[in-house]
Amino acid sequence: MGLKNLPVMWHALLVLLGLWVCSVNASVSYDERAITINGQRRILLSGSIHYPRSSPEMWPDLIQKAKEGGLDVIQTYVFWNGHEPSQGEYYFGGNYDIVKFINLVKQAGLYVHLRIGPYVCAEWNFGGFPVWLKYIPGIDFRTDNEPFKYQMQKFTKKIVDMMKAESLFESQGGPIILSQIENEYGPMEYELGAAGQSYTEWAANMAVGLGTGVPWVMCKQDDAPDPIINTCNGFYCDYFSPNKAYKPKMWTEAWTGWFTEFGGPVPHRPAQDMAFSVARFIQKGGSFINYYMYHGGTNFGRTSGGPFIATSYDYDAPLDEYGLLRQPKWGHLKDLHRAIKLCEPALVYGDPNVIPLGNYQEAHVFKSNYGACAAFLANYDRNSYAKVSFGNMHYNLPPWSISILPDCKNTVYNTARVGAQSAQMKMPPVPLHGGFSWKAFDEEASSIGDSSFTMTGLLEQINTTRDASDYLWYMTDVTIDSNEGFLRSGYHPVLYVSSAGHALHVFVNGQFSGTAYGSLEFPKLTFSQGLNLRAGVNQISLLSVAVGLPNVGPHFETWNAGVLGPVTLSGLDEGRRDLSWQKWTYKIGLEGEALSLHSLSGSSSVEWVEGSLVARKQPLTWYKTTFNAPYGNSPLALDMGSMGKGQIWINGQGVGRYWPAYKASGNCVECSYAGTYDEKKCISNCGDASQRWYHVPRSWLNPTGNLLVVLEELGGDPNGISLVRREIDSVCAYIYEWQPTLVNWQMQASGKVNKPLRPKAHLSCGPGQKISSIKFASFGTPEGSCGSYRQGSCHAFHSYDAFQRLCVGQNSCSVTVAPAMFGGDPCPSVMKWLAVEAICS
Repeated sequence: MGLKNLPVMWHALLVLLGLWVCSVNASVSYDERAITINGQRRILLSGSIHYPRSSPEMWPDLIQKAKEGGLDVIQTYVFWNGHEPSQGEYYFGGNYDIVKFINLVKQAGLYVHLRIGPYVCAEWNFGGFPVWLKYIPGIDFRTDNEPFKYQMQKFTKKIVDMMKAESLFESQGGPIILSQIENEYGPMEYELGAAGQSYTEWAANMAVGLGTGVPWVMCKQDDAPDPIINTCNGFYCDYFSPNKAYKPKMWTEAWTGWFTEFGGPVPHRPAQDMAFSVARFIQKGGSFINYYMYHGGTNFGRTSGGPFIATSYDYDAPLDEYGLLRQPKWGHLKDLHRAIKLCEPALVYGDPNVIPLGNYQEAHVFKSNYGACAAFLANYDRNSYAKVSFGNMHYNLPPWSISILPDCKNTVYNTARVGAQSAQMKMPPVPLHGGFSWKAFDEEASSIGDSSFTMTGLLEQINTTRDASDYLWYMTDVTIDSNEGFLRSGYHPVLYVSSAGHALHVFVNGQFSGTAYGSLEFPKLTFSQGLNLRAGVNQISLLSVAVGLPNVGPHFETWNAGVLGPVTLSGLDEGRRDLSWQKWTYKIGLEGEALSLHSLSGSSSVEWVEGSLVARKQPLTWYKTTFNAPYGNSPLALDMGSMGKGQIWINGQGVGRYWPAYKASGNCVECSYAGTYDEKKCISNCGDASQRWYHVPRSWLNPTGNLLVVLEELGGDPNGISLVRREIDSVCAYIYEWQPTLVNWQMQASGKVNKPLRPKAHLSCGPGQKISSIKFASFGTPEGSCGSYRQGSCHAFHSYDAFQRLCVGQNSCSVTVAPAMFGGDPCPSVMKWLAVEAICS
């Protein structure tokens, strides 16, 4: 080696030294096994809680329940359109107070994964992009486009600088250990080609250049540039491997269910399969899992996207829309998390080994140099139990399940054996003195005010309204000659309207004539119906209604909505008349919106009518009433089952869009947890409203005089609206007599007992409730599920006795699952279990 190479060598050594110093000083780093925090590899369990989808008053409880559920990290998107509703004007108050939210996470002792994006998708209006972005000259979203990159970088830097100013990154002593740039961009990049690849490189370099001191990730991005970590999203991610051998295996979105759409059934994901997918990911070397969602919450106001995404974003999450525990999912996952944490030393420092145990069975074993050993025994058969031999012992594995052995000997958890209680929920009406007393205000379907304007031809809706309202009026005149043949024949000319979506209400001379709407899969619609026209001038008024702007796909800036035509009238003596290029008068929004009828001040600015107008069930009618806040702490909702379609406000705040008239279509059949899950596998509400109840945060209410305003588009009956509370109706337990438990293993491992302990059935009602009666109890071979248990061929006749004695009148109780508790063994040599359901009141 010549002397001329020394400068190069010294430079290389200095670079390596600098990298070594950075890695020593960095409090968060990563290697091929895991995220490392303060020098320690971690198995990190995370859950998505989106701060705008709940109220600040709910945040502490949600975060605490996440912690109690065994989470280490809270993950959230950052919602650009909520924080910058107008260009250059920022908002960080109310339920958009992201700093307050992150500080609450910090106070709870948890970490934060901040997914800045700033594109979020998330079934959120316009994917989180502010609509004003669409009107910047020359802009092209999410590609190598300078106007877009400038605005994206400006907002991203705004958020990062805000986090730095509050010392919220872990490198500053804060809770943020990970950040995300962009979101599920891989499919977009593939479609865009070279421009997409260039944009990916730019986004990665821009993010790293912001100097957060914590790693960045890109989800669903196979070619994430170093040092960005690419991660997986999906129902299952055990197949996933990062694009470089020195990056950890991370699952950014483990989907706990699926979103609800208006017109669609409500999806559910069994707790057993959710746990199976997580255990399978961990046994394949995964070290970071985030539940999407852990608390879904509510799309308040007009924040839902899609279009046609429901106001509820419950997502079948471990914490339901109202912030209550969804059992057994919350409890079953909590038990899983405790089992995984027992395995952590072996998982992050042990060498993995896969051992076949059968055609559909295998063991994943992790052993470290320090003596730690953990094993995962998997049975992938979706139909049959499997008895396997491992380490000189035999194990019985249920179908589609994984058993976890934190010492490579004793099972502490099986994904198909649910030890947590189940709960049936109810929504009983809240007693209100006299109920709701409604007043009405009739929206004029044909009113043309000062804000109206006239143009030739049909205008696109988003460009016209700028999403300031869901509503855009298209109004034109049609002159009918008195000699027209249909006037004598009784035939009605047919109006045909082609619209880009999403819903359309048609009025003729101020009278409602009909409606049409699309769906999430097919948002475009056509209206074709006979009209009752008269001789002379007729006014045709088309009310085009948006139901949330799209949140996913390419070229956001080109998407459209509204009546784009053609609009024709057929059945006239002249044949078909094209109305598309007539003069049309436009009005953005409704008169009631312009008057702010939903607000305390606006509602008092007009004269509301009682009695007759309310009873008419007239389309396009505003209704209002006042009520006092009910006693108690149970979450509240409005039962809108008697209404058609519209929007709701409480004290001026938007509860959201309602649409119970749109019934759910689908095939709702009993589903098994076993086998590959997708969003259409386990569904409910077929034939019923996609969403009937609408969450009202208690923090929105005053002690007295709360203003409730409803805008009804179709003509529902407001007298059927009621305020309800959400609470537990009954709780259930389903426990095998020798079901492994963590407590059992810990007692044996500590030497306190030398034989397995019997498991216990734990039942617990909600706060302020007590167990009032035992609906069902059977120790033996009971069948069915919570809410519909029935006795099997084997039944201990004293099954009820222990629960009557130990549980009735209590808020919670525990009963040992042993034959002696139920009067003896009803069927010796038969594997038995207990099923019990207790009523809460």
